[in-house]
Amino acid sequence: MKTVLVTGANGQLGQCFQKHSKNYPEIEFLFCSSRELDITSKEALSAYFQDKEIDYCINTAAYTNVEQAENEKEKAFLVNAEGAENVAEICKEYGVVLFHFSTDYVFNGNSSRPYTETDDVDPINVYGASKLKGEEEIQSVFENFFILRTSWLYSEFGHNFFRTILRKAEENATLNITTSQIGTPTNANDLTTYVIKMITSGSKAYGVYHFSNDGQGTWYDFAVEILNYSEKMDQVTLNKTGFFKTLAERPEYSVLSKEKITSKFGPVEDWKKSLFNLINETNL
Repeated sequence: MKTVLVTGANGQLGQCFQKHSKNYPEIEFLFCSSRELDITSKEALSAYFQDKEIDYCINTAAYTNVEQAENEKEKAFLVNAEGAENVAEICKEYGVVLFHFSTDYVFNGNSSRPYTETDDVDPINVYGASKLKGEEEIQSVFENFFILRTSWLYSEFGHNFFRTILRKAEENATLNITTSQIGTPTNANDLTTYVIKMITSGSKAYGVYHFSNDGQGTWYDFAVEILNYSEKMDQVTLNKTGFFKTLAERPEYSVLSKEKITSKFGPVEDWKKSLFNLINETNL
């Protein structure tokens, strides 16, 4: 039986792993919230690992507030860079394979085609820079890692665009949604089950990969599909806006190419179909 540790287990992605772990009785999952296991403390990590026989570590612990990171640069880098380095060093010491998550925001958004894993990185906000530094720290420590860059994560858990739109619909709000950014909404449940599939495959094809759902759209497109599928379109006033001012600059285009990961581990779901399935499954 494989033993898999999930850090940051109370975050959005961590909760998705908790939800789906029940479908894999052949895997022993260990879940630790950021309070229970602080990845910024190498001593805490070492103390935890030395008492366990762990095969894989799925590091979902992260600083993810893109806006706030602009004012909390040190904190963002502490968790996303130093924390990632700590986890990698402990995984190396104890012979554990690491799964780590990064972001489409490592790119500047000037491309006109989906970004590949070998394209030049050039983050334009603090969050993206901190996640890129985390990638670099992991790669400098050892080779037994899977770094998955993903985009526009949402689910029924945590704070995300999907849940915000549904909440605003209940409030009969007026929504001004930008059309100036193109990317791919990604159901965190799909990312979760894909990672577990990678683990059960036993693959040693380590490296950096891109994972998102298939297709692309703007944030406005995403909002439209959420409201249509949940049958709440008549509860809001929805307006397009070309530019939505934010503290953190966002890439205008950040679609990720999935050619590398799908060639090794299989296809990914279309983002609209995945969104529809989630709304149906959760009765949201």
